[in-house]
Amino acid sequence: MRRRTAHETESRLLQRAAEQLTAVLGEVPPRWLLVTVDHQQLWLVQGGRVARRYGVSTAAAGLDAREGSFGTPPGVHRIERRIGGEAPLGTWFRSREPVGRTWPADDSDDDLVLTRILTLEGLEPGVNRGPGIDSRERFIYIHGTNREAAIGRPVSRGCIRMSNTDVIHLFDQVREGDPVVIL
Repeated sequence: MRRRTAHETESRLLQRAAEQLTAVLGEVPPRWLLVTVDHQQLWLVQGGRVARRYGVSTAAAGLDAREGSFGTPPGVHRIERRIGGEAPLGTWFRSREPVGRTWPADDSDDDLVLTRILTLEGLEPGVNRGPGIDSRERFIYIHGTNREAAIGRPVSRGCIRMSNTDVIHLFDQVREGDPVVIL
């Protein structure tokens, strides 16, 4: 049995995500994000090609949209809000507001939301939108973290964690309304 090449795997994932985008949105937009849980990566897709790959940490509980599951919700989402655009690297957020502290200057063992936040809204009723499974109501974000050493491993409580420098770069590339597919 022949092993798939990295290019074949990438093509297969892009095709699968594009099919989901078409089913939900009626089209594949020129810019969108793909979070691949199996690879612990987030891909910025532009013009049908992967323009940039970022390491991420998704949920330790795997893919699961249910409230209280601490899983990363699957399916098609959109970036609802971009928060923290002018905040310094390491800005600590609570309830989507800066708390006036920065990391690593302020050490904490807590799981912190840092630097930038991209809030996600599920677009698939019964999958990631609606009672008991709603990504927005669960406060699912793409955000910077104080646990950068864990990037590349599924250790979050549902959100998609990125290194603080990577989340700044991504934040500058995307806009509210851009789709995010989580596979």
